[in-house]
Amino acid sequence: MDSYDLIVIGAGPGGYVSAIRAAQLGLSVACIEKDATLGGTCLNVGCIPSKALLESSEKYAQAADKKGMGAHGIAIGKLELDLGKMLGRKDKIVKQLTSGVAMLFRKNNITSLRGVGRFTGKREADKHVIEVVGGDGAVAQSIAGTNVLIATGSKVASIPGVEFDIGEGGASRVGTSTEALAWPEVPKHLVVIGAGVIGLELGSVWGRLGAKVTVLEYMPRLLPTMETDVGDAALKLFKRQGLGFHFGVRVTGAVAVGDGAKVTYQDGDVEKVIECDRVLVAVGRKPMTDGLGLAAIGIEVDRRGCVGVDEQFRTSVEGVWAIGDVIPGPMLAHLAEHEGICAVETMAGQPGHVNYEAIPNVIYTHPEIASLGKTTAELDEAGVAYRVGKFPLMANGRAKALGETDGFVKIVAHAETDRILGASIIGARAGDLIAELAVAVEFSASAEDIGRSIHAHPTMAESVKEAALDALGRVINF
Repeated sequence: MDSYDLIVIGAGPGGYVSAIRAAQLGLSVACIEKDATLGGTCLNVGCIPSKALLESSEKYAQAADKKGMGAHGIAIGKLELDLGKMLGRKDKIVKQLTSGVAMLFRKNNITSLRGVGRFTGKREADKHVIEVVGGDGAVAQSIAGTNVLIATGSKVASIPGVEFDIGEGGASRVGTSTEALAWPEVPKHLVVIGAGVIGLELGSVWGRLGAKVTVLEYMPRLLPTMETDVGDAALKLFKRQGLGFHFGVRVTGAVAVGDGAKVTYQDGDVEKVIECDRVLVAVGRKPMTDGLGLAAIGIEVDRRGCVGVDEQFRTSVEGVWAIGDVIPGPMLAHLAEHEGICAVETMAGQPGHVNYEAIPNVIYTHPEIASLGKTTAELDEAGVAYRVGKFPLMANGRAKALGETDGFVKIVAHAETDRILGASIIGARAGDLIAELAVAVEFSASAEDIGRSIHAHPTMAESVKEAALDALGRVINF
């Protein structure tokens, strides 16, 4: 039986990064992945392909906005969409990145095994014995590991009454984000169930390409975990782009009907029905912990299927660790990476830590939306005194040159220490701008630290500096 210092179950961002870092630290590593390509949901049917389509659809939308392009002195003639080529570009990017992970495994001498990893409850010389189960359900081989890292990620969640209609070649009428990344034609009417990150991003993609998009959301407002003014601004901008929203509604059914679909939802005491071409179910994700054989080693999951861990991601069983979407907390690819690095460095005897206040969350719509740390509502509830600095992008020179003046930067700092407690950005390149604030929070920086740092002119980043200065009561350009 082959034996390793570490067995990683799952080759998504958390798993493959953990495997590489462990190999750098001198550990012998095997990584088990059920899919044909490495990279997990993120690289194959999640973060990467969706961002490729967001970029392509945004270029199409810009070209279609002849009035907006005309302001730049650019006249556009007949516009045509080659959806097949757009989807092909997305697939090419996915292939390049997943192949890149495979190359990194070879470079770092990581053993890559195809199948589903499953605990047996057996030990071999004090090492955990893991079965690698093939697609036919048969055990292909067994391996042993001193440490085992669970990094199996998550799968799409659903709600009662929704009947998925997953078919080949775009046949799906009621499907998930996976199907929505490969529809062969633009829907005339798309209903999105859920106004979270996935629903907003993919709803934006197909809306830009010409679909009528109706979003049904159970919560009473958009982005309820973010600052209220961010959600309000985002809703205004999405409506301007043509997306329609119904909040505070409960979907009771979604089913394929012929060449379309029918969605039933409850709006107060009234039951309503929408007939459409396709339905995207985007009501969140749930941990993929079933089939791991956790009961065989005495690990229990909570009602959501999450595995409990300590601050270094150890489970209740010695030598078994868990990270990413299978543990409680935000489901973010970059967070899983950091958790995995913390776990393997701890295994190797090094200190490991993840600062959850410095984890940025980004929605890659247009404009982008980014946040980190505490919101003002959370600070109010905790009784923490704070100051707010806010700077509108319409007052930024670079934003004016780009023609991207919608949105703002908002920084929340402690009223006494001036330490940055949270930040929100809605606007062009927000996903890049939030990185400066993530570093600031990681190093316990103050608003004055950012305000006294030199930012290149003219850049969007100057808006971050101005928001910091506004928290100090001395904003310059607004």
